[in-house]
Amino acid sequence: MQKKIRVLLIGESWFIRTMEVKGFDSFTADSYGTGIEYIQKALDTEDIQFHHMPCHMVGTDFPGSLEELQDRYDVLIISDVGANTFLLPVETFLQSKKTPNKLEMIKEFVLHGGALCMVGGYLSFMGIEGKGKYYQSPVEEVLPVNFLCHDDRQEHPEGIDIRVKHEKHPVISGISPLITGILGYNRATAKPEADVLLSYEGDPILALGSFGQGRSAAYATDCAPHWSSPEFSDSEDYRTLWRNLIRWLAKRENQG
Repeated sequence: MQKKIRVLLIGESWFIRTMEVKGFDSFTADSYGTGIEYIQKALDTEDIQFHHMPCHMVGTDFPGSLEELQDRYDVLIISDVGANTFLLPVETFLQSKKTPNKLEMIKEFVLHGGALCMVGGYLSFMGIEGKGKYYQSPVEEVLPVNFLCHDDRQEHPEGIDIRVKHEKHPVISGISPLITGILGYNRATAKPEADVLLSYEGDPILALGSFGQGRSAAYATDCAPHWSSPEFSDSEDYRTLWRNLIRWLAKRENQG
């Protein structure tokens, strides 16, 4: 029996501080949330093992070497967590100590046979005000798209419909001809060698590529609300797409 595909999703977490002002008085309230509900449900299968690393745990929990990364995971998903979170651990930012470049490590992970998927969001690709900061990063070198050098968000509150092409590709197998319920995405440009499976008005929504011994994908919309509305996130198409994609990334597209 084959081992389960070990998937690590990095990101999709946040802290919120709310200030309420009531006349002379004011107070604050803090809360914490994650956006993994739908993707975790989609990847809760017999052949996939899902792990989550919240944004604030990257500095302490991300593997310290390529060997450790390879030993623990088969597929990495980066979703709504900016490059600064990987590049500025406490030891470097506050103590000026040298630390491993986690983005360079992820690049080497792919080149040596691992898999990577970057998911869109306000702190993915380049994101809001360019704060995602992945343009010209090592991660961009092993993804099938080139990022823009500025805020790349494409907001569509009216919702957009995405027609499914290349129906015979294993990642698209079993998906309805029309995907609805998408409220935005990050704009990027497909590299010449990329296999673009989903697009909207010429912008790649799902692009695949191979780099070195590994595979990667750029999924330009979100894996959770708000860009991926509950209408799509809670659909069978969403679950099928993510299961297909993870199996393809792990080179097990004929499994499941």
